[in-house]
Amino acid sequence: MLHLLLSFPPGQLATFIAGGLVLNVAPGADVIFATASGIRGGPRIGALAGLGVGFGVVWHVTLAALGVSAAVAAWPGALATIRWVGAAYLLFLAWKSWRAEATLPEGRGAGHAWSAIRRGFLSNALNPKPVLFILAFLPQFTDPKLGPIWQQIVLLGGIFAFTGTVVTIAYGIVAGYVRHALGRRMAALNRVAAVMFGALALRLIVD
Repeated sequence: MLHLLLSFPPGQLATFIAGGLVLNVAPGADVIFATASGIRGGPRIGALAGLGVGFGVVWHVTLAALGVSAAVAAWPGALATIRWVGAAYLLFLAWKSWRAEATLPEGRGAGHAWSAIRRGFLSNALNPKPVLFILAFLPQFTDPKLGPIWQQIVLLGGIFAFTGTVVTIAYGIVAGYVRHALGRRMAALNRVAAVMFGALALRLIVD
């Protein structure tokens, strides 16, 4: 993979990285999830939610490399199913956040850490938009002369996943610190998180 990376024209690679960063920095589904998680559980949970989202991106890249994403994109029914399942799951998270106890989750870090990673992964893996983005964006920077296309997708997808994960983790951490600055009013904070989860679900349904 290192040889393949060095084979890419520097300008082309820089354009790819810049385009990926623009998408990741702009507030979207992943940012909303990590921010909501940071508000609810603090900077550590926000960071782990961002990490889980990153695993979801790796999942989509793997699908793209295997050609499964192309088949899903060609069948509108599959995208609709994934969209509704993802929206339903996010609405479930919104419901749980709204009903959460109005106390800080002290001493339960391990359980919440795994939950943050798992939910971050599922929120991204069940979102059909990364499938379409990867199929539309990554192939533009591939070149058959450089080697097998699937290897190029894996390499470029890995770069995209890494930069996106760093950005999303940063959002989660910042949101976590803002959460502590707002005080220990967990009832209100849980409701803010619930609204954000609900807004994300509606975004999947409407867009």
